Amino acid sequence: MTDLPDIHGASPPRFAAVRDAFAANFTNAPEGLDELGARFSVCIGGAPVIDLWGGHADTARTQPFTDATLAPVFSTGKAVMALLIAGCVERGLLSYEAPVAAYWPLFGQAGKAGITVGQLMSHQAGLSGFSEPAEPTIWFDREAVLDRLCAQAPMWEPGTASGYHPITIGYLAGELFRLVDGRTMGTALAEDFADPFDLDLWIGLPESEHDRVAQMRKPTAAPDLGPIDAIKTAAFLDRGSAPGGRGSSEWRQLEIPSANMHATAAGLARMLTPLANGGTLDGQTILSAGVLAQATRERIHGPDKVLPFTLSWGAGLMRNAGLDIFGPSPDTVGHCGWGGSCAFADQATGISAAYVMTRQSPHLLGDPRALRLVAALYAAL
Repeated sequence: MTDLPDIHGASPPRFAAVRDAFAANFTNAPEGLDELGARFSVCIGGAPVIDLWGGHADTARTQPFTDATLAPVFSTGKAVMALLIAGCVERGLLSYEAPVAAYWPLFGQAGKAGITVGQLMSHQAGLSGFSEPAEPTIWFDREAVLDRLCAQAPMWEPGTASGYHPITIGYLAGELFRLVDGRTMGTALAEDFADPFDLDLWIGLPESEHDRVAQMRKPTAAPDLGPIDAIKTAAFLDRGSAPGGRGSSEWRQLEIPSANMHATAAGLARMLTPLANGGTLDGQTILSAGVLAQATRERIHGPDKVLPFTLSWGAGLMRNAGLDIFGPSPDTVGHCGWGGSCAFADQATGISAAYVMTRQSPHLLGDPRALRLVAALYAAL
């Protein structure tokens, strides 16, 4: 048990149980995962309704976790990446049903000519990692990563199964975006969303913002990946399966849309409102009904070749069907990040929400602290 920290932010009386659950996560969290610092933010119908934060931004408990604290959210940023790709479809720059090679001919090498944009985004391309081990520093050389992935044959027949692409999908989707839009995803996120809508979200964090980043406390146990094979080894376990060999400052400044987003929960919850609120953000249409349906519909459903779950994938979005981690609706979409963060959007209720924290757990999906908050939220509706 730890002393209850001050809980800050807004929570209307109707959602008192959410505030209670948030506070309980600091002193009596499931599995002993008492929070060090955390934030939970909820929008309904596009309007911010709940925004709670508390605890500390450093492991020494000397700096408060505030509404300006940025949390590394890792793969939760894939939900934003999916929305940026959907924006290209909206503008007619991409089609989910067109081959990736139609926009990026080099990608079509080694049996990948028929892989569609929708298949790539739903982790069906067979490129979950490098088929031949690489040095961890390769991830700091974007061109080297792309050259290897373009030359590489799929690890399974594309379109027959999903196999989660932990980091590679950020380079692949990021390059596809750059080729058709002309900007990097980090630049587009800033220019199209973060700046005009005042969203504290970053793909590639300038050094001037590093002092706001919370320290993460790593989990005490490794995640359970299930039986290990060559595909899972390439995705998660090879020495070069994740960036390394450089300092944290250089890592933060990298633009890897799949892995190194820095964000506030409030920024994430608002960013995902178009997925929950008919395609609109602050009254502006971001996605038409047709593109929203294309982005969120099920593209493949079955046992994933990398994550030890049966998954339903949209175009870069995890669907709640069979997971039941994002509330009651199977059609809710979102994403989870390494250590426990998550963000999701529920068209049935108009809810978009995000949870970030500094104490990481080994849960790959459905951190029990987030599940407690989501359960309290839906019970109060």
